[in-house]
Amino acid sequence: MTSSTTRATGEPDRHHTEADPARLAPNDLALFLGQWLRSPLRIGAVAPSSRHLARAVSCPLPEQGEPVVVELGPGTGPFTAEIQRRLGGRGRHLAIELNPRLADLLRRRYPGAEVIQEDAKHLRRLLDERGIERADVVVSGLPWTLFPAADQRQLMDATTAILGPYSAFTAFTYLHAVPLSSARRFRDLLADRFEEVIPSRTVWRNWPPAFVLHARRPRS
Repeated sequence: MTSSTTRATGEPDRHHTEADPARLAPNDLALFLGQWLRSPLRIGAVAPSSRHLARAVSCPLPEQGEPVVVELGPGTGPFTAEIQRRLGGRGRHLAIELNPRLADLLRRRYPGAEVIQEDAKHLRRLLDERGIERADVVVSGLPWTLFPAADQRQLMDATTAILGPYSAFTAFTYLHAVPLSSARRFRDLLADRFEEVIPSRTVWRNWPPAFVLHARRPRS
């Protein structure tokens, strides 16, 4: 098991060039919007997340060792870019993307990530096929608040099945979605499945504004 200690700033103490997902490809917004129009309940947003949200959601990645990081719903890759930057070639990074067009884009753009076009509900099988016992960190870009209760539980079951006792799980939610019953249900689900769930400060430099839920120590 690798250490999951990070600096107070959440920034790794390395000197890699910072990747700004918003500048990687000018056509990302059009592609993302087009895929959202095709399947709004699976995409969940009309624009890629900002680099500021990417930093917040990726801060549990350990600075040392060879961690296994599993990313759910990477989309056009704003979180993928930050995860790759923080890993700096260490460990393994599995990016699980259901949308075939987005998966192809990710493979071309991030050769350091293992992009798998699959449904996240099959996480245990996907890791077993690759000889991986567990993930140290799971970073989620999935639209949990859009999922019905049964889908939320199924995906959470799949996620906790690949976590070790000291693993971390992070997901974000938009600020405007906080009062929704589905958002409350998701927060309750996290509280039921993890010993510790800590919300981040609001990331105002994202559209829409969002915050991150950091969950640790899954309950057995």
